[in-house]
Amino acid sequence: MKLYLTLIKNTQLILLTISIALLAILPTWQALAPDTLSTTILFSLAHTSLFFVMVIRPLADLLPQYSFVRPLVILRKGVGVFSAAIIVSFILSKIIMDAGGYFENLLSLNYWSLTSLAFLAHSADVAAVLLLITSNNLSKKMLGRNWKRIQKLSYVYFYASGIYVFVSFGDTLVLGYMIIVTVLTWLAYLSNKQRALLKTA
Repeated sequence: MKLYLTLIKNTQLILLTISIALLAILPTWQALAPDTLSTTILFSLAHTSLFFVMVIRPLADLLPQYSFVRPLVILRKGVGVFSAAIIVSFILSKIIMDAGGYFENLLSLNYWSLTSLAFLAHSADVAAVLLLITSNNLSKKMLGRNWKRIQKLSYVYFYASGIYVFVSFGDTLVLGYMIIVTVLTWLAYLSNKQRALLKTA
């Protein structure tokens, strides 16, 4: 188990390092040579990573008998930062290309249109930015109890982006992710509630 925990710790460090590299390189790359990047692959990586973040906690609650599952919860930070770094990199690339236009659009009503589902896409973007900038120990100390509230924006990030991608592009894989996370989250909630009742009985 000690070797396993060391592996998880090292994996976390690698993911955080890769995320920093993405934030340093990807925005400029996307702004200067967008045709050389596969946005489909990058967004798929972001969604799949986010799926891991959302699914591992309920799995750990549902499978307490498997000791190797619970430590994986530690990786939620590294994987979540990796996912958000991809999304934020694309936002930064838009700012690099046209900062004035981007912020002007950000303040317009059309940018948050409900009819085109733009509201969902941009809500996911905002959630990703907030999650990324608060995924550190300094933010945790400064925000106190509010830190956990902000981290719950992961649900906004996950479901808003998932619904947008499924409805707009018909991505059934993302739909599957949402169904699995929803079912497991409810099962974990019911399981934890039943366990609490048994303790107080």
